[in-house]
Amino acid sequence: MFKISDLITKILFVAILSLFGCSGPTSIKKPDVLSDTFKKNIRKVLDDYENRPVYKVLTSEIIDRSSDNDLLQIVIDNLSEKFPSDNTKEYQTFLSWNKPQQAIYIISILEDEINNGGFSQYYYNSSGQYANLAPEAFKMVGALAFENLTIRTNKIYNMEYSKITKYQDDSGEGIGISKSHEENPLNKFDDEFYKLEKTENLEKLLVKFIRKNKIQFVDK
Repeated sequence: MFKISDLITKILFVAILSLFGCSGPTSIKKPDVLSDTFKKNIRKVLDDYENRPVYKVLTSEIIDRSSDNDLLQIVIDNLSEKFPSDNTKEYQTFLSWNKPQQAIYIISILEDEINNGGFSQYYYNSSGQYANLAPEAFKMVGALAFENLTIRTNKIYNMEYSKITKYQDDSGEGIGISKSHEENPLNKFDDEFYKLEKTENLEKLLVKFIRKNKIQFVDK
């Protein structure tokens, strides 16, 4: 899954390579050269992402020839293409999908939201409408630690709803962010989620799940 966090990671990696080169610190380039190279490398990463193929019709052949590094993003893009321009019909469209498709979409938006703004943002945004389905989705793909985590976050969100939303404004953050952060009982789960991402390879599980259930993701 190609997330904004992945893009930043790639850019930082490129920056390190540009700074030290292949032979270590002794080959540091002059600032003006480094600047030009850095900009070009960033532009390439962004261009590659922007120009990636997006398939409105996903076939068995496309899945088979796609690398593990690209497959998840290809499926996510394909699912996103299925949504109508009318946002009010998003959930209705989602319900028309089969369970494996739903699971991949539920997990992808949860991961993106939490990596961007934590569980508080996830529940506040439209992504929160899928929260009760998240544990089943994680269980389906074999991510049992994430299943357990989302069961607990859903429980806390429902129990502490008034406290969690007390300071939120239209951004989902809060009137006085420090106060909101201190009193938000969901914050403790953010770090747990980030640690799980390091110990349980969620992307690998999702790619394995897609390949095992390939027929469920094929449009024709």
